[in-house]
This record gives sequence, C-alpha cells and structure tokens, in this order.
Amino acid sequence: MSGGRARLPVAIVAGLHADARRAAVEEILRTVPGSVALHHDLTSAADSTVHRTVRDAGGLLGGGDVPLVNDCACCALREDLVPELLRLAEDGSCRLAVVELWDSVEPQGMAPVIAAAGAPLTLTGVATVVAPALVLPYLSNGDDLADAGLAAAPTDQRTIADTFARQLEYPTVIALVEDGPYGVDGAGGHGGVGGLGGYGGVGGAVADDADGALLDQLTPGARKVHVGNGALGAALLAGFDTAAAAARVHPACALLPQDCDEHGVSTLVWRHERPFHPQRLYAALEDLACAAARSRGRFWLADRPDTLLSWDAAGGALCVESAGPWLAALPDAAWEMVPAARRLAASVDWHPEHGDRCQYLTFTSPGLDRDGLPALLGSCLLTDDEYAAGRDRWKQLPHAFDDLLDPVT
Repeated sequence: MSGGRARLPVAIVAGLHADARRAAVEEILRTVPGSVALHHDLTSAADSTVHRTVRDAGGLLGGGDVPLVNDCACCALREDLVPELLRLAEDGSCRLAVVELWDSVEPQGMAPVIAAAGAPLTLTGVATVVAPALVLPYLSNGDDLADAGLAAAPTDQRTIADTFARQLEYPTVIALVEDGPYGVDGAGGHGGVGGLGGYGGVGGAVADDADGALLDQLTPGARKVHVGNGALGAALLAGFDTAAAAARVHPACALLPQDCDEHGVSTLVWRHERPFHPQRLYAALEDLACAAARSRGRFWLADRPDTLLSWDAAGGALCVESAGPWLAALPDAAWEMVPAARRLAASVDWHPEHGDRCQYLTFTSPGLDRDGLPALLGSCLLTDDEYAAGRDRWKQLPHAFDDLLDPVT
C-alpha cells in the first residue's frame, strides 16, 4: 500500500505483428477481471500526432491525441504513459493495466520508465507476442523500419530484423499465437509487418519443429505461453525484475543461447581467449554477419585490449559498438560500482593473464555451417607469432575498426 492506495499491477505486451499482439491483449482483457489496455498508436506520428486509446473487454473507454515531444513519438509515449497509468490507479477500478506497445516499440525502452515510477504502479510482467512460423522471415528482413512505415522517429535507423530480435530477447514471457489468421499475407497491409520484405509465400504458414527450435534457441529462459489457453494473464502477474532483464541483454553478461543442434536449427557457441587481429576480422565481417539468422556476444580486438565490444547481428546487418571497459581494465576500487551480475559473469571464465577479456559469440540459424564458421573465426585471431609479440605491438596493428567505433561527425 502507498498513501492508502493499492498497487496497480502493470504488464507490457509487445510485438511487431499487430494482429497477433492484439489477439493476445484481447485474451488478457477477457480472462483477467478488471483489466484495462492502454495503447499509443504511432501510425500518424509523422503528422505530429500520437493517438492514445484505453479499452477493456467491453470496448473503448476513452482516447485522445498526445503531442510529439522533441519530434519523437516514443518520447511522447514516455511522457504520457506514467500519468495515464497513475490515473487508472487513482480510479481504483482497474485490477491490471496492460500496456500494449505499438509495433516497433521495444519493451526495454518502456519497462524501466514504469518501474521507476514506483508506487502505486508495479511492473509485474513483460511479454512479446510471436507467431513461430514468422520468426525466421522477420529475423531475415533487413528492411529499414522507416521504409516499412514503422519508424518511431524521423531519426529511427533500426531495421525490422534487429528490432524483432530485441523484442524477443528482453521479456520473460513469449506469447505464441496459432498460425493461420495471423500469418503474413504477402499483400502489404498493416497487420503488423504483413508483406514487408516481400515474403509472399508466408501467408497461412504452419509452424513446424524447426520454427519451434529456432524460437527456443533464441529465447533461453523465457516462458512460452500459448494464446488461447487463458494462461497469459496469470503469467504476466508473476513479477518482473528490470535490473535482471537489463543484465540478461547487456553484452558483458548477456544470457546467450547454448550450443544446440535440433530439427535442422543450430546454435554455435564460439569462445576463445586470444584477441582478434583487427584487419582480418574486419575483412570477414560481411561473411560473419550473414552466417546466421541471429548472432550476438562480446569480443576483443588486439589494438583495443581494454575495450569490451558488443556483437549484434540480424537480417545480414551487423552492429559493433563499444560497451565500455573490460573489468580487468578497471582499478579495483571501481569494481564496487559494477553490477553484481556483471562481476559474476566475469568470474566464471576469469583468465590469469587477460581477466574477463574473451571472445564469446553465438550464432543461431537453420542450416548453420558448424565447420566452416569456427574456421573463419579462428582465421581472424592473432597468430602465434603475433600473440607472442605482446600488447605494445598489438596496439600498433592497423586500426581497421576506427570508422565503425570512432566515426567522425
């Protein structure tokens, strides 16, 4: 209790496929008494308008237009979301507030906003709604969100593939819809990502064992709940830890898929203690980015031995970014400021010379080349002679990643 008011449970439901997402939300409204769904439609954000609706199982309860903030629809959503949730809490009749995120909005951007609001709001669950037969088409779709009419801001440079991947990997619940009416029809339309990228043959696709294996390998630890059995509402009341969720996707301590080969879908976990030669790795980036439907992890370059680098690839596009220093590069006094999850992850494979510096990359895909991929990665490492030369020499190697990591603005 806070100020005499009961806490209001809040659950987030995300998903690129709008029809499937709406079906999941409608089930929650039907099966959880007193539940209300809050949705901000960003479709007309280009016209400086974000439309808010509030509904329950009986239909529309209210709505309104929200002005843009800094020409950013997601900023407007953040500004409006908490006050609306507080209004629902104050009303007292709502027993569960379902925040239905618009197509390309990622739950990781909204969960901390709700959690930080504190009482009387309490974030109890985060789910992404997925049609298993569409996982591979979405992960293979390198189209820009802007080209598909799904950008959340004029400066939004995300793609369908990387947005979908992050929607999958952050939540603790994956809501599965049945195939059929939620399939991509190949004709365009706004049923989510229907027709994007020209997947004309996916309409009505039926999920098979390979689709299920791909989804399972990409979402280790997530609870799978089928929309239609009435269990999704209860799953979203189980509780949600935003700190644990952030750690689960942070490159320094991410919960990455385990090595697996099932129903023609493989996950290859590649680890090594030796640093990459920057020039050879850079030359192999295109082949590596296209080697799997999804690849993630952390790595280190010989010419940047103190920098933890993140690897994030989907749809044939690779994002390489600095994620700060390795723990081994920090003074001991700074360790107390590092989250416990990261210290624990570093301690698991601590090397007597390199500390937590390592190569830790995972590749998940149907038809993965489990022999050729490790060979290609291994060819990018320092040779024995290069490794023996030591760090002072490593730092003199060609700085092939400067344009990616230190772009001139």
